[in-house]
Amino acid sequence: MDLLAKRLADREMTIEFSDAVLEKILEAGFDPVYGARPLKRAIQNKIENSLANEVLSGTIKDGDHIKVELDERNTISFNT
Repeated sequence: MDLLAKRLADREMTIEFSDAVLEKILEAGFDPVYGARPLKRAIQNKIENSLANEVLSGTIKDGDHIKVELDERNTISFNT
């Protein structure tokens, strides 16, 4: 998550994760057999890919402060 924040800082964006989102990512990426690999994949699939789509569509722009939260459907959403 820190690496993502640093990459966004290059575009003057900041990001903030709700506790519920962090918990959801940890649950999705927890696997004692494979270590951190599933966690990295969960971050990529659940946060980075969706965030990239929001940036490409213009919904999120350079300089925005992004709040990552769970919506009413328990889905990760991005708010600026």
